[in-house]
Formats: sequence, structure tokens, C-alpha cells
Amino acid sequence: MQFLRTERTHRAIRRALLATTIVAFAGPALAQEPFDLNALIEAARKEPPITVYDSTGKIVEMAKAFAEKYGVGAEGSKVKATAQLEMIIREARANNIQGDVSIISDAPAAMAQLIPQGFAESWLPPDLAANIPTEYQDPLTVVTSANVWAYNTELFDKCPVSNIWQLTGPEWKGKVAMQDPLGKPSYVDWFNQMAKHGDDKVAAAYKELYGKDLETDDGSATAAWVKALAANAPLLTDADAAAADAVGAPGQSQPFMGLMSSAKFRDNAEKGMKLGLCKDLKPWLGWMYPGVGLITKGTNSPNASKLFIHYVMTAEGIAPQAEDGKMSTNKDVSLPADEPSGIGAVLDQVMPYQMATSLDDWDARETWQDLWRLSYQK
Repeated sequence: MQFLRTERTHRAIRRALLATTIVAFAGPALAQEPFDLNALIEAARKEPPITVYDSTGKIVEMAKAFAEKYGVGAEGSKVKATAQLEMIIREARANNIQGDVSIISDAPAAMAQLIPQGFAESWLPPDLAANIPTEYQDPLTVVTSANVWAYNTELFDKCPVSNIWQLTGPEWKGKVAMQDPLGKPSYVDWFNQMAKHGDDKVAAAYKELYGKDLETDDGSATAAWVKALAANAPLLTDADAAAADAVGAPGQSQPFMGLMSSAKFRDNAEKGMKLGLCKDLKPWLGWMYPGVGLITKGTNSPNASKLFIHYVMTAEGIAPQAEDGKMSTNKDVSLPADEPSGIGAVLDQVMPYQMATSLDDWDARETWQDLWRLSYQK
């Protein structure tokens, strides 16, 4: 009980800090002068080059195109979300800022640590605000990316499962490939999002498959599914590439189902992979997770950093990631028609990420990790 009281206190403190930070940011924003993009460009050109962190290698191409377009020095650096978090905090404490902009796919960490503790802040381009849904404005969500269930199109004409509960059965024991949730925070955040916003759908999927109501002592249908999946000996990987190889490599005789980023579907053309999207999977074929755009406090190039944020919120700026099925939150920017996964046509089958409960995801991570750890069978 003492642990629960202490944890509740910690949660209350984090929320109070975040609320105070948001109020502090909101004041100046309300009194902003008219936005002048040309003035921002001129100011950016007078500042030192910037470094941009992102968990996709496409950031290198994006930073190079930005530099060429505006004449502002920029370098992209591929850094996993967990490493970004550590680097931003360490650099700030050492007063040695190396990364100026972060597009971090760990929204809960941004909300719980980076913003309220003053390591980084969000900036919303005023001239684009009307095109960005309110829930993605504070902090600014640059993109939402899909993690999806996939199968091998060489072995099956269509997805071999129609319900996520099938993946917990004996037919798929040891034949589900996915990143290890203990090393991939977005996976346990997904568990929590399902429990908070879609548990009724997980329970309904169980009833649809088995013809009876789910009876469980695990607290939620989601927890029961997570526990059952972990106990079914999934093949755990340290990257999406390994999961994609297990599922989509040509010439296989033993089929795998897999969970991976929609970006891996580009390997169909580039590497001859046979990945297919599991359309019509109940209750969802996958889920979305956000990429939050932040500017580090103490950067020597605040205008160049803002200009980069503005750039990636345009169709031109986000194009390299849009090719991988990553969707801009700018409503005027769409996916290319030839995006490999086909995710754009089935977005209604993808569970959205709700930023409003990202702090709850942060607080619940250890609980979900413990459930996975205790349930997992090799």
C-alpha cells in the first residue's frame, strides 16, 4: 500500500509540473506577433548549424534537403527514442547542447520528463496551426506512424488470421515475430492505450472468435490478451527488420505472423520481401504512435530549429517519411498514392494514439512490463 501511495504522489507531482509548464508556454503564445516566415529564414541563416535527432534514418535525407532549400546548416542523426531521451537530458545538464531538434517517438517520455523538467519545449508554426488538429498541437505531434500485423503473401492469398486472439492459440505458438516489449516502450504504451480506450473491442473480439464472454482475473481483456500472447512463445527481436525478415523472407515453408512498422513494406520492392497487410483483422490491424517535435532548451540556433519544425510540417519536408507510410498531422499533407503498405486506405482499421492519456501510459509502463515478463514463455 505504501508503494501505491508513493506512486500516486509521484503521478500528481508530474501532472502538476506539466500543467505549470503548459500554462507558462501558453502566455506568450497568446500574444504572438504576426508570423513572418521570411523573417524566420533570415534569422535562421545567421545561426550555427543544427543537429536533428529522429529514430528513422530518413532524417539524414530530410536535414540535407532542408539545408539546401534554406541555406541553413543542418545535419540529421538517427537515434532511437530511448537514446534521444538520455542524450537530451545529459546534454542539458552538462550545458553542452548537441541536438537542437528532436522528433521523438516516445510521447509519454516527452510529456513526463522532457517538457515539464525544462529540457525541451514545443513550438507550433502559427501559419500552419489551423491545419493541425487540436490534440496534436501541444506538444506538437509531427507524424503518426503505424505498427501493423503482417503476413507472407507467398504463402497465403490473404491474412491467415482474422482475429488477434487467434495469435494466442496453439496454431501460432512460437510463430509470432515482434520486437520485445521490454525494450520497446511504444509496445507497452500500446497495451495501455488498448486497455484505456479499446478494452471493450478486445473483449468483443474474444466473444466473436470463441462464442462466449471472456472470463478473466487479469483486470481487463487487454491484460488477458497480452498475457496469453506472451505465454504463446512469440519470437522476440530487437528491431523491426528482424521481425520483417521472419515474416516476409521469400522461399519460406513455415509461416510467421509479425508486428512491425509500415515502413518495412518498402522492402517488398527493395529486397524482394513478401509482406502483406492484415486487413480486416479484429479489432484492429495495428496501432498508431506519435512522433513529437521538440526544440531543446539552450540551443544556440532557436530560429533555425523553428524553421526546421516548420519545414517538416509541410508536404515537401515530410515526404521521405510519408513514403514509408508515416502520416503528417498537417491535414493538407497526404500519403503518396504508391506508398508500399497501403495503410492509407485502411486507417479506420488502425487504433489511433490518444495523446490525452500519454502520462497514464508513462505511469503504467512498469506494470505492463511486469505482466509481460512474468507471462513470457520461450
